[in-house]
Amino acid sequence: MGELHGVPLTVFLLGLAVLLGSAHLLGEVTKRFGQPAVIGEMLAGLVLGPTLLGWLFPELQAWLFPSSGPASIALDGIVMLAVTLLLLVAGMEVNLSTALQHGKATVVVSAISVIVPLCVGGAVAYYSPQFWGMPDGGEAELFAVFFGTALAVSALPVIAKILLDMDLFHSDLGVLVLISATLTNLVAWLIFSVVVSKSEDGTPVFYMVALTLGFTIAMLTVGCWVIHRILRWLEAHLPLPAGVLGFTLVAGLLGAATTEAIGIHAIFGAFLTGIALGESRHMREQTRQIVYRFVEGILAPIFVAAIGLKVNFVANFHPPLVCSVVLIGILVKVLPIGYGARIAKCSTLEAWGAGWALNARGELGIVLALLAWEGGLIQERLFVALVVLAIVTNILAGPMLTWLLRRQKGLTLDTILELSSCCPHMEAKTMTDAVKYLALVAAERARLPPSEIWEAVLAREAVMGTGIGKGIAVPHARLAGIQSPIVIVATSLHGIDFQGVDDEPVRIVFLSLTGSHDDAAQVRVLAAIARLGRNAPLLQEVLAANSPTELLGAIRVMEQLNDTATGRK
Repeated sequence: MGELHGVPLTVFLLGLAVLLGSAHLLGEVTKRFGQPAVIGEMLAGLVLGPTLLGWLFPELQAWLFPSSGPASIALDGIVMLAVTLLLLVAGMEVNLSTALQHGKATVVVSAISVIVPLCVGGAVAYYSPQFWGMPDGGEAELFAVFFGTALAVSALPVIAKILLDMDLFHSDLGVLVLISATLTNLVAWLIFSVVVSKSEDGTPVFYMVALTLGFTIAMLTVGCWVIHRILRWLEAHLPLPAGVLGFTLVAGLLGAATTEAIGIHAIFGAFLTGIALGESRHMREQTRQIVYRFVEGILAPIFVAAIGLKVNFVANFHPPLVCSVVLIGILVKVLPIGYGARIAKCSTLEAWGAGWALNARGELGIVLALLAWEGGLIQERLFVALVVLAIVTNILAGPMLTWLLRRQKGLTLDTILELSSCCPHMEAKTMTDAVKYLALVAAERARLPPSEIWEAVLAREAVMGTGIGKGIAVPHARLAGIQSPIVIVATSLHGIDFQGVDDEPVRIVFLSLTGSHDDAAQVRVLAAIARLGRNAPLLQEVLAANSPTELLGAIRVMEQLNDTATGRK
């Protein structure tokens, strides 16, 4: 097999540098055209793999990226590390405690997001497995379950990034989508781990299901408890964020090694470890971001680009299969989720927005397809089709959400805020005190008892903290009887903890109240507030305001400048 030194080491390092550099370069190019970086990263792999370089210069391609030997094994190890940490990051995005306390709409959407793709995808694959890409000698039942699972998975990190970019992360739509994606992925990856494990060693299904469920329950109970206490100790005794960062990576690798050792795929252990890490309040946003940036900037591009090195996408591109997979993949997500959410009393925007957002498969869809192909579950042509599905659904998610929002009439803070709604230098020191103070101010305009307002806002706050970063929080609620949106703004003398996306104390609080049946007012108001946080110098002017008049004027100036910069009228 050989050792990794001399020429093999040179080839490995050179190939890795070319792969990573090309992935970053083409990723940036595609981002300039408004498309996800994953498309450019995939193109880099196609250019350097058998699809293009192997066709034009086969000897150069075989030398730079050998299919066997120490350099090949080393690259495969890097790719496996990338997959493992990618699932660790995906798990850290999951907020399981929030998911368990959310309501009817989330349960309905989550169930539909798993059951419909699993049943429809499983049925079509079972009755015509050869067309859909089952290998010769494969088990139709196992293949059907995998295909349904592949259609069910949602790309939680991609969805979270889209919602953040569109200022929808803390809206009711954002909460619905994130929690549904959390539950969908937890079930989908559990099913996939059982399928892959059985396909590899023929272990009885009952045994694998019991083992997987047992490990899952143990990790999400005892594991969360142990990790929380370790993080608390590390935070108190080791330098930050280095100590917690080191433990995060060690825990992720140990979780992956544990599941691989007991016969469940390594990536499921990394995913569950990520969930347990993310559940602890001692996992600070700074540490999350370091891990995320490391994976996003180095390992994820290597993983995506390396896929193009393994398969000739031109030779294995089967147009009828690709079109069928993309069509059925979109239909089993968007339509059932949209109609199901409407039945669960979601607004039109929330229902169809959830459908298009959860339709994104992203890198997680590619990971699932790659592992299935390497495990002999599917043929190369289905692997190519699933990769295309992941890319197409990624591309569609953002534009479709933008289109849904543009169908709604715009709202601006300038038309909502009133002088009596501006409260500089609020003395509240806790999130609860701040919400109660703002509810008292809002009660007269809302014509509702203050207690009804603050109880609704605090109940919403318990589902997901509304700190949006940059020292801004947007506690909000939808209440019956409110005819038009109400916004109350206050600045804080002390800084308040609103469980934000960063660790910065909140100094500016916007209370937003909208009607319970208004399809999109809440989304538009929260997006307008989120845009204000992008102008740091003007935020300081808001904090310096000493009177309601100065505070209202500073906010109106900020919004007008934002509108001018983005071309809105």
